[in-house]
Amino acid sequence: MKVVILAGGYGTRISEESHLKPKPMIEIGGKPIMWHIMKYYSHFGFHDFVICCGYKGYVIKEFFADYFLHNSDITFNLQNNQLEIHNNKSEPWKVTCVDTGLNTMTGGKIKRIQKFIGNESFLMTYGDGVSDVDITSLLECHRKARKTVTLTAVRPGGRFGALELSESNEIRSFKEKNIDDGGWINGGFMVIEPQIFDYLDGDSCVFEREPLEALANQGQLQAYKHYGFWQCMDTMNDKNKLEKLLEKEEAPWKVWD
Repeated sequence: MKVVILAGGYGTRISEESHLKPKPMIEIGGKPIMWHIMKYYSHFGFHDFVICCGYKGYVIKEFFADYFLHNSDITFNLQNNQLEIHNNKSEPWKVTCVDTGLNTMTGGKIKRIQKFIGNESFLMTYGDGVSDVDITSLLECHRKARKTVTLTAVRPGGRFGALELSESNEIRSFKEKNIDDGGWINGGFMVIEPQIFDYLDGDSCVFEREPLEALANQGQLQAYKHYGFWQCMDTMNDKNKLEKLLEKEEAPWKVWD
């Protein structure tokens, strides 16, 4: 089963780094966040990836083109114009990078990779979020539900504290928002049937709007509730949170050695 990763966004809310590279290529722990996502899927036995490239997609292509160079011991014999790789530390991955357009919306991007998917079920997620969702249980949920799309539903903690103010604007109490204050949101990590391509029309199609709304109305959209760790990387603050978890060796998504 192939894993599709949406990796073509501009990342405007983390422009401190995204002006140089696409957001999925912003590093945490010395590696792009997309690499962490791929390592996580690989842990569950999924090694065949289709990357939907867009903004600065060449950075993604160059990363994989140079993967051997970055992760192996190499001797360059300049006199004989030879390159010798002494040990291969690369991954067992097959990676297809598809240029899905600079301004193409998510639904349009998925439509553009249809020929690489064929008539098969596939996994899909966003290239800027990590989680410890159990992919095996997610697949079981999808197969039992027999819906067109199963997405992972998460409840992120509130970003803002709640203040109780007096008439003179004196702060009487401060309380961090409880996780129960927020609703369930789309956390990515989806299982999708090939029938989804019938719902996608043109580059302006936003996957999270008309297609998912239509599936929900038809009873073809299933949620897999995940109560564990989930974190997207929208801002530098999010990036720093993920970095700290890796530094402390407390990153829930890092399930590999």
